[in-house]
Amino acid sequence: MNIITKIKEVLGISLIAVGAISCMPKLALEKVTPELPEAFKQTATADTASVANLEWRQFFNDPILQGLIEKGIKNNYDLQIALKQVASSQERLKQAKYMQYPDVGFGVSAQISKPSKNSMNGQSLNLFLGQSHVEDYNAAFNLSWEADIWGKIKNQQEVSKMQYLQTYEATKAIQTQVVAAIAQGYYNLLMLDKQLQIAKSNLELSTNTLSITEKIWKSGDATSLGIQQSKAQKEYTELLITQLEQNIAIQENALSILIGENPTKINRTIEMSDTSLPQNLSAGLPAAMVSRRPDVRQQELVLLESNALIGIAQANMYPSLKITANGGVNSFKIDNWFQIPASLFGSALGGLTQPIFQKRQLKTDLNVAKIQREKNVLAFRQSVLNAVGEVSDALVSNESLKVQEQKASEQVSTLKDGIKSAELLYKSGMANYLEVIVAQGNSLQAELNLASVKRQRLSSIVDLYRALGGGWK
Repeated sequence: MNIITKIKEVLGISLIAVGAISCMPKLALEKVTPELPEAFKQTATADTASVANLEWRQFFNDPILQGLIEKGIKNNYDLQIALKQVASSQERLKQAKYMQYPDVGFGVSAQISKPSKNSMNGQSLNLFLGQSHVEDYNAAFNLSWEADIWGKIKNQQEVSKMQYLQTYEATKAIQTQVVAAIAQGYYNLLMLDKQLQIAKSNLELSTNTLSITEKIWKSGDATSLGIQQSKAQKEYTELLITQLEQNIAIQENALSILIGENPTKINRTIEMSDTSLPQNLSAGLPAAMVSRRPDVRQQELVLLESNALIGIAQANMYPSLKITANGGVNSFKIDNWFQIPASLFGSALGGLTQPIFQKRQLKTDLNVAKIQREKNVLAFRQSVLNAVGEVSDALVSNESLKVQEQKASEQVSTLKDGIKSAELLYKSGMANYLEVIVAQGNSLQAELNLASVKRQRLSSIVDLYRALGGGWK
């Protein structure tokens, strides 16, 4: 009981000393609030509704595309790597919860020493104990514990928590990118299908024009130059078909890799004109966008982690109270090693340590932590600015592509009528072969361009959905 009383007295004195020092002020860190506009530049009013409220299965209603996205989320290797990182951080977080508990160990040792008979130890052993060697058997528990007076351990736990949440947000960001990339690739594939269909249709027109030109040449009403020009137009279309088929195969390979499969054919049953995405593209409020964006949330968590690191650096400059204790059984002979209570022993130590001179290392660590926080504040603000810019770009692109799609449709309609007129005039001898070829070439380019504009508009809608947070709450 006397030993326990003494230990309590030592600990009591240590706690009083620590309590006196704990009055030292801690750093006050200013809360960082991002600078956001009330509404996006391209929106007339600040509407709280947003397409980002839709989960991806609601946003993409094409069953084939949904199946591809589901495979991508399940099998994409980048996403699987990110999930493993989450699992790793989760284990560290679990371990951090035990940092406030003491370290406890158990050890067993046996030692036999035989000093020289001519040494002082050897002669003393022989004189007093009547033996030439010494045995020592020890089995003991060891305990070590540091009091979390300045919140250092609490801040270390906070760092682990922020790092875990960062990996979680990073995984969400990767999933958003994977979903968007699969959708973009799918719509690009539908565009290539449409362009291939257009090219094959124009190949038939070119073949018919060549056939008509050959008949007119045989009748003596055309020159060989007309045949050469018509044949060149046909060959150009055949070359285009080959290029489109190559691009389709490459896009199918890219989509297969995105969904974690070996390159294979992607089955699709609809055309690009049959696709439908939400047309009411409300962006919502910028503040809501920031709370949804996984990459912005990740950068905010990095900032919170830097706050905790400052707390750790500051706590390292203050005194630390450590308590160590050990106890067990000890004996000079193995026969009475476990005789209780004769073999019992124990000790306890409470120590208060204050760093004084560390070659300025502790102050440097604190200053570096402060500077790193300032960097993270700037990085957080930049991430918010980039997010607002991406949403604004997607809104601009979508509005502009609406107009472009309408104009491109009108151009295609006009040029198709021009082909019919040119063919009728050519057959009646009122137009030459060059006018027919030019009309066909212009129509082909216009139709290809219309398909490209439609794909760009679909891409801009996907970009807006991703920029707004991709359906995360």
